[in-house]
Amino acid sequence: MSSNVLVSYWVHEPRHLYDQAASKVLSQPLVVPSGTHENDPQVRVLVQACAQQSQQQGVRKPYKEVIDVFQGDLHGAGMKPLTFVRQVLAACVYPPLINSNNLPLDVRQRAQEELGRCVGGSVGSYSAVAGIPEIVHSISEFIKRRDGGIPSHPENIYISPGSQWSISNILNVLVNREASPRTGVLIPVPCYNITVLSITQLGAVTVPYYLSEEQGWALQVEELQRALESAKGVCNPVALYVINPGNPAGYVQSQKSVQEVIRFAWEKRLFLLADELYQDCVYGENCEFVSYKRTLSEMGPPFSGTVELASFHSVSKGFLGECGLRAGYVELVNLDPAVMKHIHTLFSKDTCAPVLGQIALDLMSNPPKPGDPSYPLYKQEIEHIRAVLVHNVKRVHEVINSLPGFSCPPIEGGLFAFPRLNLTPKAIQKAKELGLQPDTFYCTRLLEEGGVFTGPGWEYGQKEGTYHIRFCIAAPQDVMEELLRRLSSFHMTFMKDFS
Repeated sequence: MSSNVLVSYWVHEPRHLYDQAASKVLSQPLVVPSGTHENDPQVRVLVQACAQQSQQQGVRKPYKEVIDVFQGDLHGAGMKPLTFVRQVLAACVYPPLINSNNLPLDVRQRAQEELGRCVGGSVGSYSAVAGIPEIVHSISEFIKRRDGGIPSHPENIYISPGSQWSISNILNVLVNREASPRTGVLIPVPCYNITVLSITQLGAVTVPYYLSEEQGWALQVEELQRALESAKGVCNPVALYVINPGNPAGYVQSQKSVQEVIRFAWEKRLFLLADELYQDCVYGENCEFVSYKRTLSEMGPPFSGTVELASFHSVSKGFLGECGLRAGYVELVNLDPAVMKHIHTLFSKDTCAPVLGQIALDLMSNPPKPGDPSYPLYKQEIEHIRAVLVHNVKRVHEVINSLPGFSCPPIEGGLFAFPRLNLTPKAIQKAKELGLQPDTFYCTRLLEEGGVFTGPGWEYGQKEGTYHIRFCIAAPQDVMEELLRRLSSFHMTFMKDFS
């Protein structure tokens, strides 16, 4: 693989996407779906068709509103927040509610407990840099329970304003901006694009390793070896980034796979970055989430005491879905004390994570227990969300694979579908004439004609000559059924028009 391929992988800037006619359209004011940004070039591409359509008088769209499944935002997609979480947060923001009988007793007690940990008894105060100590301890106990009793030490945990903030800070420690050759980070393909952007903004080189779509997006050590070889003479790889469960590919690593990756990292002296945000979202048959921390510990020496690991989680994903509260954590394993001191300094620069987000992390780590007044409703809501996601996973797989020119491996975990598009030469040629990537062309037409807002596969990486779309499956069942109806209708027409 050439140096140019490695360095230019996923450059987030306008890529000559438009011809002169398209540029004229894009000079007009645009209205974009909520939660996105007008200056994002990808968004401008996706709304190009809608902008063009809006210039035409008397044109009626076959839908009343756009279904936005572009982001992994449960609440934005219509899923309801957990009652217990919102009740505790409400009482923390407005303490007089603690004395109200309108809230369950355990909610009021929990809010009082959370406020007692805040300086001045207020969520408006700063906390310690690593997070409120009692909440950091709660997270360590959560990790210990999750990993079957393997110890987790609070001094190795940092709460942050979201997982991406943590990932960027750890990358900042790993990347030497002045090094020659430059620092390299192995990343999966496909991969969450914001992490890729964080790596390139630090001046590092992304070294892509391809997941096997033919084998359900499996992570293969042979491919890791190939990627590492490709970096020779281009960069100095120091870290390996893994996403488990996958985003956007939806795979779940087996324990054997995790062991193989750890062994590879040990042999090649690579720092492991384990993005485990979707650990609660596992649906595949015979699939189970196994953390990198647990596997590393159970492998024993020499691995357990030498492989450096950073594991990330947040309240944004899973069943809480509290994206807007901006809180996550990183647990660090086997790092040198001097490096830990430097990390503490880095995390200090933004004072602390939002206190409400920290409280949400505590509620995720230590939810209602059997016997608590809030437990029955909490359990009911969790089971409902899981049932919806399991239903959606099944329906997406059934419908996508029934459509000509579409295919999707089983979705084992995570919150996204990443089906493959087998576009016709005519459709690919039309996209080229418009200056668009073929899957971007498909997404613009799907948005314009079907009212479904999805992401094109090239934004997340894909093998040359393949095309995909990405969309969130975390939506109410009726919304997902309507989405699949619109997608099916649009796709059949699209394939016919470009046959």
